[in-house]
Amino acid sequence: MVLSKAVSETDMSVHSTFASRYVRSSLPRYRMPENSIPKEAAYQIINDELMLDGNPRLNLASFVTTWMEPECDKLIMAAINKNYVDMDEYPVTTELQNRCVNMIAHLFHAPLGESETAVGVGTVGSSEAIMLAGLAFKRRWQNKRRAEGKPFDKPNIITGANVQVCWEKFAKYFEVELKEVKLRDGYYVMDPEKAVDMVDENTICVAAILGSTLNGEFEDVKLLNDLLEKKNSETGWETPIHVDAASGGFIAPFLYPELEWDFRLPWVKSINVSGHKYGLVYAGIGWCIWRNKEDLPEELIFHINYLGADQPTFTLNFSKGSSQVIAQYYQLIRHGFEGYRNIMENCHENAMVLKEGLEKTGRFSIVSKDEGVPLVAFSLKDRSRHDEFEISDMLRRFGWIVPAYTMPPDAQHVTVLRVVIREEFSRTLAERLVLDIEKVMYQLDALPSKLMPPTLPAPLLAATKIAVKRTELETQRSVTEAWKKFVLAKRTNGVC
Repeated sequence: MVLSKAVSETDMSVHSTFASRYVRSSLPRYRMPENSIPKEAAYQIINDELMLDGNPRLNLASFVTTWMEPECDKLIMAAINKNYVDMDEYPVTTELQNRCVNMIAHLFHAPLGESETAVGVGTVGSSEAIMLAGLAFKRRWQNKRRAEGKPFDKPNIITGANVQVCWEKFAKYFEVELKEVKLRDGYYVMDPEKAVDMVDENTICVAAILGSTLNGEFEDVKLLNDLLEKKNSETGWETPIHVDAASGGFIAPFLYPELEWDFRLPWVKSINVSGHKYGLVYAGIGWCIWRNKEDLPEELIFHINYLGADQPTFTLNFSKGSSQVIAQYYQLIRHGFEGYRNIMENCHENAMVLKEGLEKTGRFSIVSKDEGVPLVAFSLKDRSRHDEFEISDMLRRFGWIVPAYTMPPDAQHVTVLRVVIREEFSRTLAERLVLDIEKVMYQLDALPSKLMPPTLPAPLLAATKIAVKRTELETQRSVTEAWKKFVLAKRTNGVC
């Protein structure tokens, strides 16, 4: 007699995931499930939901690296289980970090002797690096004021209104007043003269941006240094500069080697740079470099020994992966100066291809500069019927992720689209993007305007004509009032 048994519902040995009960249930969203599920089902269900994410390669909003060579991917996976802070257990990884710090410091012209070790640290990104640099500036200022017998409870920092949000976080989290230099039409970076005018005895530093997030433009660090040199000599304040080179730090040395923005300028005391942007590493690595040891107060450095040996640490995080540090070292020795220069030149040339293609359409004004981070920021010449947000939304139908945003004060009436050109963005993709933008514009031309009522009677149309000097809010109010009058005029007493 032949015996047989029914296959239980939990037996996955003869079923595919899509033939199982696991695809008939919703994934948990708020509580951990009571029961386990097979690893194949967990993988398949999560992987399927992730398909709804955008394509990272077509995410033109981000400065962050989305492609690396397979050999580097192997190194990353091999080190995925190494905790970076276990320096005594992973001494080679620690050595690779120190090599990266030294290489980047020399790239930024730190005044080091032939065998002198640079002062710097690897971070999870430029946000952490900026927090650390800001803390060092605050502590040095406090120590100086305390030694002079002066109040040290009202520190401030000066930036342009174009800074990334991490500067606002630093000011709020660490109780430092943030004094912003406002932008203006056609000038979307910090004005050095206005910045220096705002400096007072409580200013811990002035932050200059090498590669504005808004339009990629480099701020004039040389002029800022010269103006501060004069003011410091007159006042004795010794106000320093921090350069936020998150985006531009791995661009300027290769494309603009004669540009003075780094430690060649005496008042530049620290620089941050994102390894995960144009340092060509996946997200999760940044660097902060100090000019010399005196610029990083010793009391901010902690020493621990419970992992096996004395370890100095100056971070906001503790445990973190080693993979990105190893990947940064790979990129530095793999490409060398020549390789980085070639990659940045390609990025710049492809940005120019995109810029020229957009200009040929006759529909856009270019807001970005040719010198700076390789990106193209542009806005519509005619916004009477459609705006940049509609273009951004419709480009997603072609797979492109292109952000639209308004400028900070006092240029918030300006709206732009921005395309960041990364290493893997080829000329073919640049040309294809221009074609798709033209398609979007043709489609928008055929659609009714979202900015104005489509078919107003002549008297009401006249009421909605906006004077050139009216703001967008005034325009919206005028249109709303016109519609109200139109609806009230058409009302009847009967039932429609």
